[in-house]
Amino acid sequence: MARSPPPGELPPGYTAPAPSVAPQILAGSLKAPLWLRAYFQGLLFSLGCGIQRHCGKVLFLGLLALGALALGLRVAIIETDLEQLWVEVGSRVSQELHYTKEKLGYEAAYTSQMLIQTSRQEGENVLTSEALNLHLQAALTASKVQVSLYGKSWDLNKICYKSGVPLIENGMIERMIEKLFPCVILTPLDCFWEGAKLQGGSAYLPGRPDIQWTNLDPEQLLEELVPFASLEGFRELLDKAQVGQAYVGRPCLQPDDLHCPPSAPNQHSRQAPSVAQELSGGCHGFSHKFMHWQEELLLGGIARDSQGQLLRAEALQSTFLLMSPRQLYEHFRGDYQTHDIGWSEEQATTVLQAWQRRFVQLAQEALPENASQQVHAFSSTTLDDILHAFSEVSAARVAGGYLLMVGPALGTLPPPAPSAHHGNPPDTAPSLPQLAYACVTMLRWDCAQSQGTVGLAGVLLVALAVASGLGLCALLGITFNAATTQVLPFLALGIGVDDIFLLAHAFTEAPPDTSLQQERTGECLQRTGTSVALTSITNMAAFCMAALVPIPALRAFSLQAAVVVGCNFAAVMLVFPAVLSLDLQRRHCQRLDVLCCFSSPCSAPVIQILPQELGDRMVPVGIAHLTATVQAFAHCEASSQHVVTILPPQAHLVPPPSDPLGSELFSPGGSTRDLLGQEEETMQKAAGKSLPCDHWNLAHFARCCFAPLLLQPHTKAMVLVLFGALLGLSLYGATLVQDGLALTDVVPRGTKEHAFLSTQLRYFSLYEVALVTQGGFDYAHSQRALFDLHQRFSSLKAVLPPPATQAPRTWLHYYCNWLQGIQAAFDQDWASGRITRHSYRNGSEDGALAYKLLIQTGDDQEPLDFSQASLPLQLTTRKLVDKEGLIPPELFYVGLTVWVSSDPLGLAASQANFYPPPPEWLHDKYDSTGENLRIPAAQPLEFAQFPFLLRGLQKTADFVEAIEGARAACAEAGRAGVRAYPSGSPFLFWEQYLGLRRCFLLAVCVLLVGTFLVCALLLLNPWTAGLIVLVLAMMTMELFGIMGFLGIKLSAIPVVILVASVGIGVEFTVHVALGFLTTQGSRNLRATRALEHTFAPVTDGAVSTLLGLLMLTGSNFDFIIRYFFMVLTALTLLGLLHGLVLLPVLLSILGPPPEVVQMYKENPEVLSPPAAQGGGLRWGVSPTLPQSFARVTTSMTVALHPPPLPGAYIHPASDEPTWSPAAIPAAGGSNNLSSRGLCLATA
Repeated sequence: MARSPPPGELPPGYTAPAPSVAPQILAGSLKAPLWLRAYFQGLLFSLGCGIQRHCGKVLFLGLLALGALALGLRVAIIETDLEQLWVEVGSRVSQELHYTKEKLGYEAAYTSQMLIQTSRQEGENVLTSEALNLHLQAALTASKVQVSLYGKSWDLNKICYKSGVPLIENGMIERMIEKLFPCVILTPLDCFWEGAKLQGGSAYLPGRPDIQWTNLDPEQLLEELVPFASLEGFRELLDKAQVGQAYVGRPCLQPDDLHCPPSAPNQHSRQAPSVAQELSGGCHGFSHKFMHWQEELLLGGIARDSQGQLLRAEALQSTFLLMSPRQLYEHFRGDYQTHDIGWSEEQATTVLQAWQRRFVQLAQEALPENASQQVHAFSSTTLDDILHAFSEVSAARVAGGYLLMVGPALGTLPPPAPSAHHGNPPDTAPSLPQLAYACVTMLRWDCAQSQGTVGLAGVLLVALAVASGLGLCALLGITFNAATTQVLPFLALGIGVDDIFLLAHAFTEAPPDTSLQQERTGECLQRTGTSVALTSITNMAAFCMAALVPIPALRAFSLQAAVVVGCNFAAVMLVFPAVLSLDLQRRHCQRLDVLCCFSSPCSAPVIQILPQELGDRMVPVGIAHLTATVQAFAHCEASSQHVVTILPPQAHLVPPPSDPLGSELFSPGGSTRDLLGQEEETMQKAAGKSLPCDHWNLAHFARCCFAPLLLQPHTKAMVLVLFGALLGLSLYGATLVQDGLALTDVVPRGTKEHAFLSTQLRYFSLYEVALVTQGGFDYAHSQRALFDLHQRFSSLKAVLPPPATQAPRTWLHYYCNWLQGIQAAFDQDWASGRITRHSYRNGSEDGALAYKLLIQTGDDQEPLDFSQASLPLQLTTRKLVDKEGLIPPELFYVGLTVWVSSDPLGLAASQANFYPPPPEWLHDKYDSTGENLRIPAAQPLEFAQFPFLLRGLQKTADFVEAIEGARAACAEAGRAGVRAYPSGSPFLFWEQYLGLRRCFLLAVCVLLVGTFLVCALLLLNPWTAGLIVLVLAMMTMELFGIMGFLGIKLSAIPVVILVASVGIGVEFTVHVALGFLTTQGSRNLRATRALEHTFAPVTDGAVSTLLGLLMLTGSNFDFIIRYFFMVLTALTLLGLLHGLVLLPVLLSILGPPPEVVQMYKENPEVLSPPAAQGGGLRWGVSPTLPQSFARVTTSMTVALHPPPLPGAYIHPASDEPTWSPAAIPAAGGSNNLSSRGLCLATA
């Protein structure tokens, strides 16, 4: 590079022009905003210059800090518990759930494993012997599952849930009953003898074969055991439960089966039973009274005749109940079978999960593929596995998404510079497909000027920032979930790369006279820092506002997104400028991209061109950034061996041709290297060989094509009409949006799990719920209110009513019925004289129990009343249940202790879950000490529940209606003094929809107001902030309408995206608005300049976001594609359209006035330029030249200080020294071109 020649060596006849004064006049009302922004940009300028001076240190420390935070991912916790993910924080459901766990102290009493069978032919009847036999085959295969863990074998009989196992004093009989007691299996096979085959228990008695439910007649067994033990109480227990002959008294599905018992009704006739007739009204377990399985639990797609008789059904269902992990642990704790394995609750959980997975696998494989029926199996572990798979991070998709970003990132810079040589392009020129890709991605093909390393480093830096943000969230204790692992990495990458594009574009557009050593990075941050800060702060505010949605999973996602955006902001503002500074040094040294150790083979030598004078025509400073093609002359001075390139004397300026917006529009600033080869271009045009894509880029497209077309009056009108129509269409689409999120929307389509859930939703849309009564009121005196509450709840439309022949299945009804039963036994014994006021030992077991209860006073001091005067009257006139069906309050808690201890089957069937649990008390009719008369009263209840089944819940509206009805019933009971609340999965996961739309509207409104305040504060222009918020509100409304047309239901997940759309939309609008606000001229001109400088980075940012989102399509979960990919893609496209089409039009019509008004003073020596001649600025060349000059034709840029780019810091005008005409020896009397500074050009 040649140094500047001293004035004495200038060509003869050189004179300097008089200085041109170009003061910048500030609009009086906008001085404060401009000053504040100038002050902020000055800070950014200082920050950038400091980073450039210490770029190596900043880069090292920044990467070290980000890497340290990323290590926090090692302690990340992925939450898959549905309750922890979806129950609203602080809601009444959350408080009720906390109350339930506080009182009960453990999870659900059992877990359900289900088999659903349907015909392979749609709608075919399954109430046939063939279908039932296939169902038996599948259920039997599943029931025989065994898993080996911890050196033990675990089968169904060991881990199943058994309801109401009675306590027997005889140890041998108790062990036999425990082994024989049946598992709770709700199956249509229980209507037949074959239901006994699913029970795996067995016992051994000397002299007879193994006792199993397939050959067990309980009545006959008790007769055989009478000689060995007194089982009168147990016999009465079985009689009350209406066990009878259990399974051996039921018809056989296959009468020809050799094991079909003789007591079966059709064993002798050998006729197959009528399946529809047997299943009509449901089936029973081994207890007819307490184990009644209603039709709706067993059959789906039911059709009846005109008399209501069951005709056909399309689905069969069997449900196996297993113990919960806590129950299984408690059951085997201290048992001889587990004493040697360190038995723990975690091991119990592992056993259950292993058994359930094997259960599902074998059940699905039980039937051959050519069978007429198909079986769908599901378990609670299957759901957990789905959630775990849903939450796993796909390293391949994340890496693929980030690699897709690298391509666009390699081209974050202005267009490829043409070769400075004449003739064909160099060997590095891309092929046609590469040219097409370069046009889209703006890749530079100049070996030294390419910034592929910067793009690659930018993407990797954003990836590291995302990892560090997530690591920081893990350190802060924010749990991860499926939204975090499946979506956030791609969304955060798209948002982060947007700012990388913006900085890279601004860095290459910095003024060519910016000091390489100190100011280039400062200029970059000065120009773009405000935009980056505004978008990042607004994005963080948007996600923080989205955290107002009180769903834990979405709150965690929103907070994590806010933290990640903050880390991206820090990385982009602090670390990425250091990367740019290092790359600038590489470019300055003409080193290859990526392989920076090698010099660029396609770099051209750079020499100094001293600014020359325009003769008597002076171009005003600030009017335009002119491009001139000149004929320069190189002179080699023999003494110093300096090569000096100067402009020829007697130059004449020819104005450039008019562009689509007239002389107002300037070309983008850059180094003169960007404009080399223009003479070659001119020659190509003259020869008719111009390549249309030689200089095409997005900035050129925006300036010369897009903006002129967009800002035409008729185009503006069309844009307003089209966007108005889109808004109106979206308002209609918003009415189509339904609330809800079914599990079938989450599970991948085409899987067996999805097939089961779809079938279950279609045929067995039943939900177990409970009506919980709390403490804080007197149960004994509120029995009538409890009955009324149950009646009110039972009358709800969604509640499945019990059969007309069966009493309501609640603890209070069972308790009263039991008391009435023993009262009847007492009355009978009293009347017959077996019980007298002095003795009850001759009476029945029930009569003796009633006697003990009747003499209770309920007084802790004197619990018994044996007074001679009152005892006969008390025994004969006092009733355990009065005429109104109520229990005397003084006997309520004493009787509760007796009922819980004496009627385990009724207690288990009621699912009361009392807390505190009543004390254990064993009745001994032959106790002679009188101690057995003292019955401990139960403590006042703080928790009890009534079970219900909800049916017909298909749509979210059905759930909402049921929830509102249940809440209304509880509120009515509260006015009567009973504290109650509903519990169950519908209330856990669907109650959010009661206030979801209100919460969504509140969050969006607050966020829009917050965005307005942030934009107004940072832009210091409420007018512009108002236009931005208007566009953002339209985007949110239109996205909501598009969801309606796409069939996407409104749930907490779309709400978070809708709320976050406000912040994401800022990325597409603020840059354009800030560019418009900080430029000068008419509204059309300012809109054009804003588009010119922001069109490329905004477009690149949108493309990068779409490429990142594209990897979501590889997810196995259709839910990810529909609810995240489609919605976020629609959001990105809407943002692009509103930011680059609607907003410029609105600004050109309603935009605020400019903050800076530039005024020009006429220099007396400056004359108007002549009319345009030809295709550019031309210099007339003197026919005679000094002999020491050689003619060299090249191209150069005369930089005449264009107006500042959007967001740029405006330096105060300063006078610079100029060359005096007297200081230069005149030669030839000609004047030459002059400029304000030294320009770099390539020869």
